[in-house]
Amino acid sequence: MVFDVDGVLTDGRLFLSDQGKESVCFDIKDGLGLVMLRDSGLELAVISGRKSPIVADRMEELGVKHVYLGCVDKLSVFLSLLERLGLSSTQAAYVGDDLPDLPVMRRVGLAVAVADAVERVTAVAHWQTTSLGGRGAVREVCEFILWAQGRLETQLARFSVPD
Repeated sequence: MVFDVDGVLTDGRLFLSDQGKESVCFDIKDGLGLVMLRDSGLELAVISGRKSPIVADRMEELGVKHVYLGCVDKLSVFLSLLERLGLSSTQAAYVGDDLPDLPVMRRVGLAVAVADAVERVTAVAHWQTTSLGGRGAVREVCEFILWAQGRLETQLARFSVPD
């Protein structure tokens, strides 16, 4: 399960202070979705075109092992990751929102566009979320994947939540 960051795990806005410090906003519900996927045994990865210590810290906090930041060529990073994990591209899913995501989205078994993705991305996606990027889209994808694999009930049971 591979995710873009800006516009997917965040709403795509970047805030810069007068001192040049950046801040972004992550949805806490998306984070729990990633934890549920991770705890169900899925390999999680993020591939982003931007380098960001904030993103690196957040992914470490969530236990995402495969974090690739500052990637100009997302497809080569993706293919290298698949090789390392011994997976084919059809065994992977990717969630994106903008043009740099297209090369990977065209190769995966499940390409997902967030609700506010650009039109060229939605055109190649197999599925589109109803939630916006950085506003619950990742959680929606996580629960869908868990449901499709018959693992959602187990994850919800950890919180005593009926499905």
